[in-house]
Amino acid sequence: MTAGLYDIAIIGGGINGCGIARDATGRGLTVYLAEQNDLASATSSASTKLIHGGLRYLEHYEFQLVRESLRERETLWAIAPHLIAPLRFVLPHQKGLRPAWLIRLGLFLYDHLGGRKLLSASRSIRLRSSEIGAPLKPSFDKAFEYSDCRVDDARLVVLNAMDAASQGAHIHVQTRVTKAARVDGQWSVETKNETTGETETIRAKILINASGPWVSEMVETIDAVSSASAAKLVKGSHIVVPALFSHDKAYIFQNPDNRIIFAIPYEQDFTLIGTTDVDYDGDPAIASISDDEVDYLCRAASEYFTDPISPSDVVWQYCGVRPLYDDGTASAQKATRDYVLDLDDTGDGQAVALNIFGGKITTYRRLAEDALKKLTPWLPQNTGTWTINSPLPGGDFPVQGLGDLTDQLCHAYPALDASLVTRLARSYGTRARTMLGDRKATANLGIHFGADLYACEVAYLMAHEWALCAEDVLWRRSKLGLHFSAQETRGLEYWMINNQTGV
Repeated sequence: MTAGLYDIAIIGGGINGCGIARDATGRGLTVYLAEQNDLASATSSASTKLIHGGLRYLEHYEFQLVRESLRERETLWAIAPHLIAPLRFVLPHQKGLRPAWLIRLGLFLYDHLGGRKLLSASRSIRLRSSEIGAPLKPSFDKAFEYSDCRVDDARLVVLNAMDAASQGAHIHVQTRVTKAARVDGQWSVETKNETTGETETIRAKILINASGPWVSEMVETIDAVSSASAAKLVKGSHIVVPALFSHDKAYIFQNPDNRIIFAIPYEQDFTLIGTTDVDYDGDPAIASISDDEVDYLCRAASEYFTDPISPSDVVWQYCGVRPLYDDGTASAQKATRDYVLDLDDTGDGQAVALNIFGGKITTYRRLAEDALKKLTPWLPQNTGTWTINSPLPGGDFPVQGLGDLTDQLCHAYPALDASLVTRLARSYGTRARTMLGDRKATANLGIHFGADLYACEVAYLMAHEWALCAEDVLWRRSKLGLHFSAQETRGLEYWMINNQTGV
């Protein structure tokens, strides 16, 4: 099958690829995006689930990256107030590590570099007389508290893809780019649907390689494309354990090896602990967390918590391979988290390609703007930034209005369990009304698969969010997999296979 001509063809359905697709379509450009698996199926769903400035990056003098990241916190919160929320972090002072004066200086910079308006400022606190200190060893008393934000990372990717598609972008999941070559001043891109086996050839003026940890591999695959840059693959791993504390703040812990780890309230009943930074050399598709990494995270957290954590406590674990820009730094911990946009222009009138190295979820929107700015000479109609003030799907309500929206939904659907309505508000925002429609009673929600997942939600995800299998629903569109049994998962999978058109 041969399709038409697009302004941009994008390889990769992670946060960068979907962010660029959204920005470009909003400028009136035509976009084709191919993702070899599911949206956010790799690095973009394996983050620490934070929108943050990166406090520790100040130690590496990455002031520009920190400033840009800090500025994006409140911008992203405003356009996705259902997925992003403020989170206070507690940093216990550990004697013998970073001195208190250095931490205070870092937090002063953190408060003032990024134009903070709504997020609360940092402060010093005492732990022994507070519930915040209750889970920690009694040797910890002095601590510091500051603000960042939490995010549902995979849903953020999906919402960017949804907005792009609503404006005309062609989003194709389970679609692998098998060949790309310059032909008569354009790109000829061949794809194969991994589910149906169907092949397609499209033409594009510009090719963007946003394939994440596969970026260097794609550079070698694409005909006649070269890059002076390279990706440094770094594996970051996380563990999830039953909740270690009952309050709603997170912890950031220093360690003697100069690494930091987070302990974050997660999905109401759990605590998320991570991350590691380990150089990785292999296929990103088969990366897995090692026993050594699990042990490291358990030991590091146990240095602070009164109740020790062991590998047997882990209920879920995951890892992602980050495609950091290879700046020649030997250490994975010191490698820059900034992004590099590498333009391949032959200079002879042939089509150009843009390879994306590095970046992080917090700066994806700015990366998309910078990418399109770089491509302006080849896309003269590409004018005007717009994403800074435009809400993502479901985010069209005030930045601090999630509580009000939840109350409104509970009032509109009084017969539904309040915990279900609350989860739907946090996941879908105002689109929860679209999903629920006039289903006022639980009996109207369709088959109950497990936890609080019903057929009407699954059908919505299949129809509007490219969900094709149980894993897509349970681990990326939601984290309900934490509450599902193997039998319930099989039941959901069977239903989805037999209801590909929804209900």
